[in-house]
Amino acid sequence: MVGIEIERKFLVSSEEWRQQGRGKVYCQGYIHASKERTVRVRLVGDQGYLTIKGASVGPSRMEFEYPIPPEDAMVMLEQLCEPPLIEKKRYLVEHEGFTWEVDEFFGENQGLIVAEIELESEEQSFARPPWLGMEVTDDSRYFNARLASYPYSSWPRESLPRQVDPGSGSREQR
Repeated sequence: MVGIEIERKFLVSSEEWRQQGRGKVYCQGYIHASKERTVRVRLVGDQGYLTIKGASVGPSRMEFEYPIPPEDAMVMLEQLCEPPLIEKKRYLVEHEGFTWEVDEFFGENQGLIVAEIELESEEQSFARPPWLGMEVTDDSRYFNARLASYPYSSWPRESLPRQVDPGSGSREQR
């Protein structure tokens, strides 16, 4: 069976989501990244993953993910993936029957916080949490593979979105 990922992506406009708990540290890199396909290696705690994704068509794309030994993931991250690696902490936040993945980026993507929701169909409706900001599903700059080659820290200041300043609770231009 072909795996299809249907995902919508948003910026975060406040710190309210942080009340939901602790996150897990992710390190991921890309062996190949193009518009047509990506091959990603990911290490989450003591588990490695190899993921192959097809081209995005709106919020949908083919996705195949396989667990791999963490030792293999480390070697691939260090020797096969293009730098920089994506470093982030992922929080799972429940809101009205849906689980949101909130990614707080570090390293060369420090300052970027993105929330994603996976849906069963493109037409599926969902309640927007109060901390949700502008939708960026169709903006390829926010794809993790793109952030690896064009990190948030290198974006021209005038093109940076309005995000929450972590720790201050206020909105600030980044």
